[in-house]
Amino acid sequence: MHCQRFGLDVHITRHARERMVQRWVSDAELAKLLETGELRYKDEQRLWVAKAFKGRCDNLICIAVTLEDRLVVKTVMHHFSWEVEG
Repeated sequence: MHCQRFGLDVHITRHARERMVQRWVSDAELAKLLETGELRYKDEQRLWVAKAFKGRCDNLICIAVTLEDRLVVKTVMHHFSWEVEG
């Protein structure tokens, strides 16, 4: 898989792939999430990407990723909500 948004190939860790299966997140949803999801950076290399998908009743789907020589998907979460800053 390649992510146009970041211009990087995507690597999905074994842990993230297991969470995708458990949470019924398809490769197509993951690709759409990477290309169009809301971004929140922890630092220059680590970030979260989240998006609501029509037809799903589990709130936002979120992935934790790192920007390396490729985009590494570390985990996949559901029933996610952004923390309120302030």
